[in-house]
Amino acid sequence: MGPRGVLARLEKSLVVSCQAPEGDPFRDPESMARFAQAAVAGGAAGIRANGADDVAAIRAAVDVPILGIEKAPAADGGILITSSVEAARRLVAAGADVIALDCTARGCSFGALERLRRIRETGIPVMADVATLEEALAAEAAGADLVASTMRGYTAETRHLTAFDAGFVREWARRMRTPLVVEGRVSSPEQAAAAVRAGAFAVVVGTAITRPQEIARRFAEAIARETRCAAERYFLGIDLGGTHTKFGVVSRDGELVAAGSAPTPAGAGRQALLDHLRRVALDSLELARRAGVEASALGVATAGWVDPDRGRVVYATGNLPGWTGTDVARPLAAAVGLPVAVENDANALAVAEKHYGAARDADDFLAVTLGTGVGGGCYIGGRLHRGPHYFANAIGHVTLVFEGRPCTCGRSGCLEAYTNAAALLRYGGSGFATAEQLIREAHAGNVRAREAIRTYARYLAAGLAGAVQLLDAPLIVLAGGLAQDNPLLVAHLRGELPRQVTAAAARRLEVRPSPLGYHGGVLGAAAVAKEKLAAAPRT
Repeated sequence: MGPRGVLARLEKSLVVSCQAPEGDPFRDPESMARFAQAAVAGGAAGIRANGADDVAAIRAAVDVPILGIEKAPAADGGILITSSVEAARRLVAAGADVIALDCTARGCSFGALERLRRIRETGIPVMADVATLEEALAAEAAGADLVASTMRGYTAETRHLTAFDAGFVREWARRMRTPLVVEGRVSSPEQAAAAVRAGAFAVVVGTAITRPQEIARRFAEAIARETRCAAERYFLGIDLGGTHTKFGVVSRDGELVAAGSAPTPAGAGRQALLDHLRRVALDSLELARRAGVEASALGVATAGWVDPDRGRVVYATGNLPGWTGTDVARPLAAAVGLPVAVENDANALAVAEKHYGAARDADDFLAVTLGTGVGGGCYIGGRLHRGPHYFANAIGHVTLVFEGRPCTCGRSGCLEAYTNAAALLRYGGSGFATAEQLIREAHAGNVRAREAIRTYARYLAAGLAGAVQLLDAPLIVLAGGLAQDNPLLVAHLRGELPRQVTAAAARRLEVRPSPLGYHGGVLGAAAVAKEKLAAAPRT
């Protein structure tokens, strides 16, 4: 086969470098030949090989062009590629079709360009291994048949170049008339294809194909990185409340790394709420950045019933006008560039209690949030129960008093109307500006405030009794602003519930206050995000 025929067979093709260093388990000619056979069977159009013995073994095994080199020590103590015309002759005699030699500035200091001319005079095509465009142009002027980027990233001037970059291929191909062979830092099929698109004549790949220990190391390191990443993952949580929106950065173990809050424009309508959530989501990302951590996903806990698969609010009461039907997940995902999980706020709180709070040891429990509204989240058999239409756990909208007080859901007599913050203030009469003030004064001994909490507990016990009768839940977790720092409420409820539930002693019913505190909803949103990420298929 003449020189032109050899080059024609290599055009727009893959060349596999079959080499192994001293001490490698495959450092023998027979192994290199088998690697070459496997490469050709996989579609390689050429082989690059080191040393006459390897070239001879490969030539006996395959019938494709062989790019031969001979690595030898040089006077400066380094290795030089094909340092003599005699070495080139040995390679040709063994079966090499093309001779490659080091034509970098260092190689030229050992006479590379003169050696290139002498080898070409024998009728053998020569490939110049270079590191820079200037070296490539000099090799082209000396008559190189091919120029290869083999040394790019491996010389003192180019050692900072550690990754494949198609930009240099375009630039070199534009400036040169000699065919450019791209070699070095090509570690994937996508990069090889990108090199050809950018103007490469051929692509040489070695380590990524023929070094099993390096391939195994890449996989092992990827698994190790994933293990470290999973252990160090952080999640953004947003708790969209009727009055305030709380947000924060949470570790996978439930540590609140950073937090913030903003007033909720509850009555301003859908678009205003979405714009608000976008701002809060971006603020959460900034919190993570300042904390020096990278978020893996974002969770949003919102009032209303939620389809978590679509990240959409199925229905919301008048506490958030216009919120029904809102797609929350997609606009937030577009804003922050992360997977987004959306869940009803009470359900999210139940998830937080299961992961980090009072229900870590429970498979069946009811978590109740008490604040501006009243919500519930229920676990049955270790799984969050949502119902087929996502309307389950709406304990705040179970009728407590027939034709009773109006509720924000549009009906009347709901438990929420008798156990929300406004109801507690109503039981206390005038003199209390907020429910939090009433709770503080009750624990300081204020008689009216203490009686208000007792009245509140009776209504709450009546509503929870129905849930206990229906679900046989052995544990009730109290969360939200009205339950926080309110042991009087817990004590009264523990006294009231047995009087309103049949077989109370046999049930061994427990009432526990949530330990998650003010940011329980943020932790819940983050826990929902963690669950969504864990359930996502890996690609």
